Amino acid sequence: MGGKRYRRVTPSGVCWHDVGVRHFDLCIIGTGSGNSIIDERFDHLSVALVEMGTFGGTCLNVGCIPSKMFVHPADLAASTIQANRLGVELNVADVRWREIRDRIFGRIDPKASKGRAYREQSDNVTVFEGRARFVGIQELDVGTAETITADQIVIAAGSRPIIPEISGLTSVDFHTSDTVMRLAELPQSMIIIGGGYIAAEFAHVFSAFCTAVTVLNRSDVLLRREDPDIAKRFTELLGRRVDVRVNTSVTLVETAADERVRVHAEGPGGGSEYLDAEVLLVATGRTPNGDTLDLQRGGIEADDDGLIIVDAYQRTSAAGVFALGDVSSRQQLKHAANKDARVVQHNLLHPISMISAERQFVPRAVFSMPQVASVGLTEAEAAEQGIDYVVSREDYGSTAFGWAMEDTDHFVKIIARADSKVLLGAHLIGPHASSLIQPLIQAMSFSQTAPDVARGQYWIHPAMTEVIENALLGLAD
Repeated sequence: MGGKRYRRVTPSGVCWHDVGVRHFDLCIIGTGSGNSIIDERFDHLSVALVEMGTFGGTCLNVGCIPSKMFVHPADLAASTIQANRLGVELNVADVRWREIRDRIFGRIDPKASKGRAYREQSDNVTVFEGRARFVGIQELDVGTAETITADQIVIAAGSRPIIPEISGLTSVDFHTSDTVMRLAELPQSMIIIGGGYIAAEFAHVFSAFCTAVTVLNRSDVLLRREDPDIAKRFTELLGRRVDVRVNTSVTLVETAADERVRVHAEGPGGGSEYLDAEVLLVATGRTPNGDTLDLQRGGIEADDDGLIIVDAYQRTSAAGVFALGDVSSRQQLKHAANKDARVVQHNLLHPISMISAERQFVPRAVFSMPQVASVGLTEAEAAEQGIDYVVSREDYGSTAFGWAMEDTDHFVKIIARADSKVLLGAHLIGPHASSLIQPLIQAMSFSQTAPDVARGQYWIHPAMTEVIENALLGLAD
């Protein structure tokens, strides 16, 4: 590449580059939410689109979409428990794993391929597939013979599964959420290391499909990010279907004599034991991919956890470089990444009238059985902040629909300011929690009070939403 050089003026100043460097108006690293930025308003720009994994990103290929496509048939299989309790004799006669798997990825894989083909056919978009890394300010090596530069860069490189440092782990065949959904056969037994939402969802899926599942978790509850009442109840309820072992540390992983995986664990009393299973799933969270990009060479700062530091407008410390989604957000949620992408898209198009991302009321849900959904402050967080608050807790079983289900396990918990009754947080555990929470998200987003939401509209009777109405009425006085 030596010899001739050319001069280019960028937002960060004048740069000199070797001939052989290919220049673009915009470069986007990542084809998940980052891919959604490019619409017809960018047709006049030359765009480089770099994908370091599978086109379409985590959510489409290995995350929320395929996993929920497994959750739905798992819900149907697990419904036999409730049906039998209500006098309807149902049993799971067979789980056709390959049929379920192939149906799911028979939709997912073509969608990813069509997305790639669509971008490759675009007149103004050049697709690069390979590792991207910064080699200078606004300059990237993308695995080709030439480096690329861009006036504007968007880092939407996502995250990857955390592989914990456990003795012997790398010497055995283990799975993460990236691979476990493509198992060749449904295993008879599975050990899951972890206690977050990934562990909770796959524990539900495989146990519903009649796999003997054991969950090993270091903390005293599963879903420890959730409100303590929710986490405690969830741990109890999943433990009725799955062998849940809390306060348990994994000390060694090895291959057993029969080619099964053997996991050595130390329990809360200090005693050690080992467990064998056909499949080991490591579900200890996800880590941002920023550490693979040589950020420092691009003048881009990250925090101690590896998250790219961004301001309210999603701008990084390097001029002309934005970041969005899992690579810069602790929330690791697709709907949060999509919001980031809309903000970045606007700010690229309107640099003198930028908008900021509103992150005050970002909800989340766990699609296990039971479902869990939450938004805003937990009760502990409200107390830590010194807020004068009130709490309303309503059982599903207090409503007519709850009677129909004979529900004795699930509840809604709402936290509000004591004086104004403006909602601070909402936490649900039970059927359809991910949908039932939506009116509470709306109320918080628009600063509606509990009495206004409870009495300012009709609530269908007898529908499950009455549990939300009743919980709000508990704050109305």
